[in-house]
Amino acid sequence: ADSKTRVAAVYRVLTEAISAHAFPGCAFGVLAGGSVVLQDALGRFTYEDAAPVVAPDTVYDVASITKVLATTAAAMLLYQRGRLDLETPLGELLPGFVADRTPDDPARRVRLRHLLAHNSGLPGYVEFFRAVPNADSLYQSLLELSLEAAPGTRAEYSDPGFMLLGKALEVLMEEPFAGWVHREILQPLGMSATGFCPPLDERPFIPPTEEDTWFRHRRIQGEVQDENTWVLNGVAGHAGLFSNVPDLLKFAGEILGAVGQDSNLRLFESPTIWHFAQRQDPIGSSPALGWDTPSKESSSGRYFSEHSIGHLGFSGCSLWIDLEDRVAVALLTNRTWPERGCQLIKEVRPAFHNVVREAL
Repeated sequence: ADSKTRVAAVYRVLTEAISAHAFPGCAFGVLAGGSVVLQDALGRFTYEDAAPVVAPDTVYDVASITKVLATTAAAMLLYQRGRLDLETPLGELLPGFVADRTPDDPARRVRLRHLLAHNSGLPGYVEFFRAVPNADSLYQSLLELSLEAAPGTRAEYSDPGFMLLGKALEVLMEEPFAGWVHREILQPLGMSATGFCPPLDERPFIPPTEEDTWFRHRRIQGEVQDENTWVLNGVAGHAGLFSNVPDLLKFAGEILGAVGQDSNLRLFESPTIWHFAQRQDPIGSSPALGWDTPSKESSSGRYFSEHSIGHLGFSGCSLWIDLEDRVAVALLTNRTWPERGCQLIKEVRPAFHNVVREAL
């Protein structure tokens, strides 16, 4: 098939996903050979006929892509600058995490490496927001969490782990997380559409994520969907960023450029990227340091090499970067609209990545 027919398959997969109500609309983009080879959008903000049409640069709530775009990227830079030692115990940076624990509590053995690798033994998800009225009390509950496994022994993707990591990095940054990320990562890369807490006048231009009937009792649009992040005033290590496809491809281009020829002009150095791209213990689990890698039944489909890194977001977003084939693919959706039960995205993602890679 010629390239037009192959690209048509990309549009077919996404159009069918929209008709199946996997999501009302999407923006997507592909970077290959050092340049953007595809960037487009389909569908609308919601399933209503009068809803705004999604544009290629529409900003979405990228949810857990925050974990790589902000938190892991910050850890990589601090590590590169000699400010972050992966073996530092969390309790050294956040003394409240170990203050009231017995000398043999395994929490004392949690290191920054464990938080990045999702093998700290912390629980995967906790509904703090149901019990706490504000950011300070949520943070206090975080510090008091008990481990469910010994550090390094169990891979469990953990939001609380990244919430604590964000706080630990803030200690190393010596300033608030969002401001540091903006100045050191987003600004140098020209990611002007990316940030935490979109201003009120920008919110109507962001697709809504949910009709919240049980917690905030309103349409969630342009404010973070994740409830714990909302209680933390919209900024956390695990969620809270809003971004668009052009910015995600700029970020991916930075990563690919650094592992390519022009590495000395880059924010990240090649050894740093490869170090953070290595899978961690226990053997057989997919997390690298902050990044995920393709597992057997990966959302990245069957063509991304084992030297690929990426991340998903609960709202229906994804970014996959193949360090070997030098390809990056971003897909942004609001698959949680109007409510978060629909799981069709799980079939759409691998199908989409497969047809994109076949088109290339």
